[in-house]
Amino acid sequence: MIDKDLELYYRNASDMFATQGWKTLMSDLENNANNINSVEYTKNGEDLHFRKGQLSVLGSILTLENQLREAEEQALIAEDYEDEAA
Repeated sequence: MIDKDLELYYRNASDMFATQGWKTLMSDLENNANNINSVEYTKNGEDLHFRKGQLSVLGSILTLENQLREAEEQALIAEDYEDEAA
C-alpha cells in the first residue's frame, strides 16, 4: 500500500494541476522559456550561463506534472508487485 502521506501528496498535486491557475502559470512559463532560450539577447558568456540556469529551473517546473504522474504510476506498480509477492 502506498504511504498515506505520499498518496495525499499525489492527490494534492493532481488537484493543483487541474486548476486554471496552474494552466495559466504553465503557459506563462513556456513563453518565458522561449524568450530566455533566445541567443539573440544573450550579452556574454556569463549571461549565457545565467540563462542556462533559468532554463534548467523552468524545465523542472514545466515537466513537474509528468514527473509526478510517472512517479505515482511507478509507486502503484511497485505496490501491485509487493501485493502479488505477499
